[in-house]
Amino acid sequence: MRGVFILRIEDTDVARSTEAMVAAILEGLEWLGIHHDEGPFFQSRHRAQHARAAALLHESGKAYRCFCTSAELQERKSRAERRGVVWKYDRACFDLGRDAVHRRREAGEPSCLRFAVPEGVTAYDDLVHGPTSFANADIEDLVLLRTDGTPTYNLSCVSDDIEMKITHVVRGDDHISNTPKQILLYQALGAAPPRFGHLPLILGEDKKRLSKRHGAVSVIEYRRAGYLPEALFNFLALLGWSPGGDREIMSQQEMVDLFSFEGVSSRSAVFDHDKLTWMNSEYLKRKPAIELAALGRPWLEEAGIWQPDLAAGRGEWFIKLIDLLKDRTRLLPELARDARPFLTEEFEYDPAAVAKHFAQEGIGVRLAALRAALEPVERFDQASCETALRKEAARLGVKAGDLIHPARVALTGRMVSPGIFAVMAMMGREGTLRRLDRAVRFIAQHASSAPSLRQRDDSP
Repeated sequence: MRGVFILRIEDTDVARSTEAMVAAILEGLEWLGIHHDEGPFFQSRHRAQHARAAALLHESGKAYRCFCTSAELQERKSRAERRGVVWKYDRACFDLGRDAVHRRREAGEPSCLRFAVPEGVTAYDDLVHGPTSFANADIEDLVLLRTDGTPTYNLSCVSDDIEMKITHVVRGDDHISNTPKQILLYQALGAAPPRFGHLPLILGEDKKRLSKRHGAVSVIEYRRAGYLPEALFNFLALLGWSPGGDREIMSQQEMVDLFSFEGVSSRSAVFDHDKLTWMNSEYLKRKPAIELAALGRPWLEEAGIWQPDLAAGRGEWFIKLIDLLKDRTRLLPELARDARPFLTEEFEYDPAAVAKHFAQEGIGVRLAALRAALEPVERFDQASCETALRKEAARLGVKAGDLIHPARVALTGRMVSPGIFAVMAMMGREGTLRRLDRAVRFIAQHASSAPSLRQRDDSP
C-alpha cells in the first residue's frame, strides 16, 4: 500500500491538549524516524468548518437541539442502572418543535446539538477484522456541538476527513465504537466513508491495557532509558503484525515493503519489555562502533567519566573499547557502566563478585603473583597475556580459572565482562597492573571480613 501520511493533531479536548503534549508527539515521531508528508494540522483551528458541518446537519433535519442538563442526564441514567437497564440517551428533546426550541434558546437556556441516529444497521469491511456491523438502535444520538458551541471529536474527525480527502483510517481497537457513528455522519453529509482498519491494542504483561503502571509510556522515556529508535520502531511494528516466517530484526524500509493488513492479528499484543531490550541489544551489536561511541557519550558525560582526549588523542583506542563492549550491551547507559573500569580506577567491586572470588584463601597472594608475571610481558596483547596467566597458574598449581575469575573482578569489578585477555590488552600494561595492585590492597584491607563475604557461597 502506498499513500500520503497526514499528521493531524486532534486537540478538540481542550483540557487534555497542551503544547507539551503536542511537542512530545512531534519529538517522538521525529526520533523514531516517522516522517509525515503533510501537516501537522491542528483540529482546533478548523472549528468554523466543523460548525458549518453541524449547521448543515441541523438544517437538513438530521440533528436537533437538546436542552437536557448534565444533572438530568445523570439522574435518568442512575434510575435505569437501579433497574438493571443499560441506558442511552432517551431522545427527550427529539420532538421539541421549532418554536419551543427558539423560545428556550432566546431565553438563554444552554443546549447542545445532537445527531439523530437513523434506524437500520451500519456495516463496513474492516481492514483487520473483516465484515463488521452495528445495530443503529444500540447507538446513542451523539453530541455534535457542546453547550459552549465547541465541536466534539466525532464531528471534527469526519469534517476534517472529508476536507482532507482521507481514504484510509488506521487506528486502535478502542476506536471501533466510534466507527459506526462516524460512518453515519459521512453518509448524512453526503460523503463516502474512508476504509477503516482497527489494530490490536497493546497490553501489559499482566494482559491489561498498557498504562503508566507498566512503566514508561512515552516514546521519549524509552530514548532516555537508552533504547535506539530503530529498535523501538522494529519492536512496535511487530506488536500485532508479522511479515511471515521467523524474521524479527528488519530495517524500517524492509518493514514498509513487507507490510500488509493480512499480516495484522486481530488479537491484542503484549508489550514484552525483555523482548524489547533483547532487540535493542541486537541493534547495538550491529551498530558501527564509531557511531555507537557518539551515542554513548552523553551517558559517559553524565557518569563523570568522559575525557576530552577520547574524541581526539585516544579516539582510535576509544572506538576499539566500544567495539569490545557493545556485544554485551543491552542499553546505552550500560556503555558508561562497562567503560568505567577502563577509564578510571574509581569503580566499585560488585559485592557478590567479592564474596565469590576475593574471599578465597590466599587470593591476594595469587593476584600479586599474577601481577608480577604480567609486568615483564614484552608485547602486552591478548595472546601474550593469556600465555603469562596460564604459565603462572601452572606454577602456582591452580586451574587457570582460579586466576581468570578473580582477575576479572580486579579489573572490571564484575563477574561478567568481555574476555579477560581482551580486557587486559585494552587496559594496557600499566592500567592492568594498577588495578591488580588495587585489588590486592582491597583484599588485604578486608581480610577480617572474609568469613562474611563467604556467606553467599556457603548458604543453601
